[in-house]
Amino acid sequence: MIENQIRAALETLPGVRSTVGLGGSGEKYILALTGEDPVALASAASAVERDLRTIPGLGNITSTASLIRPEIAVRPDFARAADLGVTSSAIAETLRVATLGDYDQSLAKLNLAQRQVPIVVKLQDSARQDLDLLGRLSVPGARGPVMLNQVASLTMEGGPAVIDRYDRSRNVNFEIELSSVGLGDAKTAVTKLPSIQKLPPGVRIAEVGDAEVMTELFASFGLAMLTGVLCIYIVLVLLFKDFLHPVTILCALPLALGGAFVGLLIGQKALSMPSLIGLIMLMGIATKNSILLVEYAIVARRDHGMSRWDALRDACHKRARPIIMTTLAMGAGMLPIAVGFGAADSSFRSPMAMAVIGGLITSTVLSLLVVPAVFTYVDDIEHWIRRTVRKLRGQPADPHIDDDLAETPAAGR
Repeated sequence: MIENQIRAALETLPGVRSTVGLGGSGEKYILALTGEDPVALASAASAVERDLRTIPGLGNITSTASLIRPEIAVRPDFARAADLGVTSSAIAETLRVATLGDYDQSLAKLNLAQRQVPIVVKLQDSARQDLDLLGRLSVPGARGPVMLNQVASLTMEGGPAVIDRYDRSRNVNFEIELSSVGLGDAKTAVTKLPSIQKLPPGVRIAEVGDAEVMTELFASFGLAMLTGVLCIYIVLVLLFKDFLHPVTILCALPLALGGAFVGLLIGQKALSMPSLIGLIMLMGIATKNSILLVEYAIVARRDHGMSRWDALRDACHKRARPIIMTTLAMGAGMLPIAVGFGAADSSFRSPMAMAVIGGLITSTVLSLLVVPAVFTYVDDIEHWIRRTVRKLRGQPADPHIDDDLAETPAAGR
């Protein structure tokens, strides 16, 4: 109720558009520049901020570059200080106690009936503007107190109010609101900026925030994909008791991945974590379709005495229906999520559904064409290995292998 009243009140103002929350998608891209040279870092940050505002589709851009405020710069004369026995730490300690006061544990205490009151002795705040007064402060030395202006020079300069560090290096962060641009697209556009490509020596880009998470996500996803494929291969080897035909089954995975990328391109969805989850889902579905074809062809040759060509034709004919039915059922279930119908968070789930639907279509169509062809080549390799092994052992040739290859038409291979 309160939210509706606020929105209605804002809409009555001319030129004001009401938004709740951070606006847009709420996602932010954090760009961090790090370096040890403060001058080069500040110059690069200023140039990058100007170029960032030229990228279309980005929202508000804020920088953590601190404002410059006046400060007193103390530069010790180390040769003079060494002659008088004055250390740089003694100079810093003297200025700290004079301007800010000593630490609480070192202060004298006024004992009252109920509590202790620390007594802080320091110069007035106006004394910070008087460099002559600060120069007359006494600094302890090896041969007695020495005036500060005898061992150091004091000047009024400007410097950052706050110094931020990342991995012990100075850094400047840019928080970029992604209004209508994906994180990957924004990162690509930023890397093409002239100021980014021509950073000063010693200044570099550090991955932080969502960009760092995305980089780690893609690296972890690649490892998960390799682990998943290896586990599927091991299971198929145990089931088929063969090392080569599982390769035929796994050849359907690239077909599904290509269709998933095409689906994301058609749906104008970014390659994000939900779409990666969809790719992992496709691994099982595409593998299942290949298993139906390869397993039926192997059983038909082994148990029914069919030739390779006839076994492949019969497998494609009889296994096409369950493969297509599975694809239609899975695609129909994912279609409402892909279009965002009735989904609580369609922006998160829609890329996953688009990847699954695109991969299903291509894997279903191409599996019926590519998998039988790959099966023939793998089978030829397996038979060649068997013939070679029999020749090396001095065993006679197996007539069943030669007859099976002779019955395979050239078009089927």
